[in-house]
Amino acid sequence: MTTGARTDGRSLRTLCIDIGGTGLKAMIVSAHGKPLSERTRIETPRPATPRAVGAALQKLLPERTLFDRVSVGFPGVVVDGVVRTAPNMHPSWAGFDLATWFLRTTGRPTRVLNDAGVQGHGVVQGRGVEICVTLGTGFGFSLFVNGHYVPNVEFGHHPFRKGKSYEELLGDAALKKRGKKRWNRTLGQAIDQLQHTFNFRVLYLGGGNARKVDLPLPRNVKRVDNVAGLLGGVKLWERD
Repeated sequence: MTTGARTDGRSLRTLCIDIGGTGLKAMIVSAHGKPLSERTRIETPRPATPRAVGAALQKLLPERTLFDRVSVGFPGVVVDGVVRTAPNMHPSWAGFDLATWFLRTTGRPTRVLNDAGVQGHGVVQGRGVEICVTLGTGFGFSLFVNGHYVPNVEFGHHPFRKGKSYEELLGDAALKKRGKKRWNRTLGQAIDQLQHTFNFRVLYLGGGNARKVDLPLPRNVKRVDNVAGLLGGVKLWERD
């Protein structure tokens, strides 16, 4: 193991990275899910190619002796650390081995998951059907059954209303174009549709635009702090 890394799983420090369509965020977290550093953030470069995002991440990374492993949330389909799709980034991400890039850059073992999946890991209780929706640049979605993550569902790109997807009607571009009132009304309709589709026990609303939710929420729909998208990174190391 690289010099400076710890071997005791109870004391391992995880560098949690959240790659978003508008911002790149980082925080070092203890094995018990407690922040060990301030959350740092920089803007996502445009165009958001792997090279440009990689250069920006280099500026965000702390000294490598401060962490033992890396967890990354990425806004797209990720399989075995390799990006398959990146709707809100750049087409050149398809096929990019993000886990290997972090391993080579930091010298630390790395796990990568869809960003809504990472956020879900940070909030789910492990009972029944639980859904995490992230409202940001796009419409992130993750599904958990009895605490087990169902990977890469990407429900945000499914048809919702009038031939448009959830993301087209509830992403950041739609919020700016349609206004907060109409956006909230559509969100309420989406929550109702998701309830009838998945019969979830709990739905968690996160992401940067969750703070703009202004409608009465059902008792089984809860807003969560956006920092869960970083804190959930520790849970990736508890998965089989």
